[in-house]
Amino acid sequence: MQSYLQYRKIGNAVRRQLGTDQEKTNADIPHSASSREAETPDEDVDPYPAGRVMRSTMGHALNGIQVRDRTTLEGKGGRVFIVGWDGECDPANPHNFSKARRVMTTLIVAAVGFVVGMASSIDSAVLPQAASDFGVSEVAESLATGIYLIGYSVGALFAGPFSETLGRNMIYISTLGLFSIFIMASALAPNFGAQVVFRFLAGFFGSTPLVCAGGSIADMWDPVEKTYGFPIFAIAGFGGPVLGPVIGGYVGVGHIGSWRWTEWISLITAGLVLSLVVLFQPETYAPILLKWKARHLREITGDDRYRGELEITHNTFWTRMKIALSRPFTMLTEPIIILMALYLTVLYIVLFTFLDGYTFIFADIYGISQGLTNTIFVAMFVGMLLATVLVPPLYRHTKKDMASVLAKGGSHIDPEIRLWFAMLGGSMSIPISLFWMGWTDFVSISIWSPIISSAMFGYGVICVFLSAYMYIIDSYEVYAASALAFVTLLRYACAGGMTVVGISFYKNMGTHWTLTILGCISMPLAPIPYIFYKWGYLIRRHSRHAVARK
Repeated sequence: MQSYLQYRKIGNAVRRQLGTDQEKTNADIPHSASSREAETPDEDVDPYPAGRVMRSTMGHALNGIQVRDRTTLEGKGGRVFIVGWDGECDPANPHNFSKARRVMTTLIVAAVGFVVGMASSIDSAVLPQAASDFGVSEVAESLATGIYLIGYSVGALFAGPFSETLGRNMIYISTLGLFSIFIMASALAPNFGAQVVFRFLAGFFGSTPLVCAGGSIADMWDPVEKTYGFPIFAIAGFGGPVLGPVIGGYVGVGHIGSWRWTEWISLITAGLVLSLVVLFQPETYAPILLKWKARHLREITGDDRYRGELEITHNTFWTRMKIALSRPFTMLTEPIIILMALYLTVLYIVLFTFLDGYTFIFADIYGISQGLTNTIFVAMFVGMLLATVLVPPLYRHTKKDMASVLAKGGSHIDPEIRLWFAMLGGSMSIPISLFWMGWTDFVSISIWSPIISSAMFGYGVICVFLSAYMYIIDSYEVYAASALAFVTLLRYACAGGMTVVGISFYKNMGTHWTLTILGCISMPLAPIPYIFYKWGYLIRRHSRHAVARK
């Protein structure tokens, strides 16, 4: 609905612009310009010189139109009018949307991330009931969560090229619709094998926000505004996996008797979010909007030379798909990507093994119920919310840094400024919280000790996630989608595998040793943000893909 209204609005804006610039079109045409047009015939335009000159003058007169010769890969000879924005303040440009509209759009994208994240973990809340119903072990049933995450990792490779061809909105709507279908199929699964297949497909189509959300935010927020724009998405989106067990905590053990209601709850939530996307989400991908503008100009003027940049590129969809599927693996030589991917992979392994571990930590040791154990995940989300206190001071710091860059004649801030979220306690909070929980989860020690440590873990995870994502996006710019696709592929594939073995890990090693081992694994990674803050610009200078500022 919003996309259709947006398309109509762009058409009305084009008509107003044509009317405003009509005086330029009616101006006297210099003889040299007329003869130049006559010397470069274009088979796409009016064969009569007067009409050709008149329409060419219109193309030259309109704001935001770049006139240049076609290349051999762009069709036959002659000129093409590349359509751009009508000045820096063009209201159709997503960067010029009102702040309220940009916040609303970001929250809707976050809602998409929340619902697919919630679906990834909500099944863990009813693991015993689902395993009993299908007649399989709890280790086998945990595959319902693990295979969903693996579906995430595979689907992330495909979302980017489609969004760059069809636009963000079309991808959100279509993939969320398909996601809902397979979540419904999971709820109706007659056996364990069907459930696993449907969960994989649900994860595959639910991966869209992992790739497209960063693009949607970059479409609307400038580098300074991204300091608070990205956390709006990340905290809500990251809250999905954490709050999934809370939402499904009492399904199967309370008045809602069937474990299948976890899937129905996911489906209902997905339906509500899909309605929000259809009704209120505008398209934000600039090349698609300019393509719409070019289409209106062709229809109104009858001149086929008006084209959006996306329409004349010689890279076909399948070429972009081939690049998207192969380029992420070229990032294997990038130290920034390798270390950040390793860092986030460890975090996700810890996070999703917590889905298994909370039962051993709280239910087995402290003897509380299954529903209350799942409710304790709220503590981790509270820790994530605490990260918002860092946003105002970091926004002021980023704004000041940008002013300094502009005063020196630059135009971009250095990516290292994004690492402050992780450096302000985020990276150190993770191993500390794991050791804290592992060494204090005894029945003789208050249950509040591991609860508070889980809140500290949530704070650390979201801070590292914010820094890692924004640092990668700013460091790789045009290659950011490929870099994020590789990071997503690695961390979700590993997390999916660890979700399955997590139960055996806790059973064989015990909670104290399991958490201690996870803390020891995460501790050597804690200095990574500080290393990149100190020497990141040197690493970027020797990179094939990263920007080399500073």
